[in-house]
Amino acid sequence: MNRAFRDLEALIESSSLPPVESWSPSKIGQIDIRIRSDGVWLHEGREFSRNSIPKLFATVLVREQDRYYLKTPQEKLRIQVDDVPFVVVDFEAEGSGSHQKVIVSTNFDEHVYIDHEHHIYTTEFQGEKRPYVHIRSGLKAAVSRSVYYRLANDLVVANGRDELVLWSCGVEFVLARGVA
Repeated sequence: MNRAFRDLEALIESSSLPPVESWSPSKIGQIDIRIRSDGVWLHEGREFSRNSIPKLFATVLVREQDRYYLKTPQEKLRIQVDDVPFVVVDFEAEGSGSHQKVIVSTNFDEHVYIDHEHHIYTTEFQGEKRPYVHIRSGLKAAVSRSVYYRLANDLVVANGRDELVLWSCGVEFVLARGVA
C-alpha cells in the first residue's frame, strides 16, 4: 500500500473551499494581480513575498466567461492570467492498467484524482504542446515539465491504436496520437 497515496486521498476527502458560486458581490472592479504561465503570482509587477497570500487568493479564484476574478461576498476583482492559474507539481499513483488511480497536486496544495471530472489533456500554448489538468469549476493547472516526464516514464503506455495513454480511475486519457 502506497502511504503517500493514502495521505493524499485523506486530504481530498477532508478539503473544502469557500462557496464562491453562491456569492453575488455588489462591487466589481479589477486589481493589479497577474499569474504568469509558470504559476508565479505578481502584485503590481512584483512576486508575492509569502506564498500564503496567493494560496489564500486561490481559494476564491473563479473563472467566468474566460476571465479570472478573485471573488468575495462583497467584491469581485478581475485579475490577469497568462495561461492557467495553477501548476501540477507532483503526483502519486496506485494500481496498474485500467485499475490505476492517479492523484495530482498543485502548487497550492490542492489535490485531485485524474478522472472524468478532472481530466488530463494536451493542447498548444505558445507554439508547443502542453499538458493540463482540470482542477475545479473551469480552473486548470498546467502540468510542469518534470511531472509530465515522470508521468510519461512511469505511467503512460501505448494502447495498440497508435496512441500514448494514461489510465486513471477507469478512464483512458489520450496524451499523444501517431507516436506509439
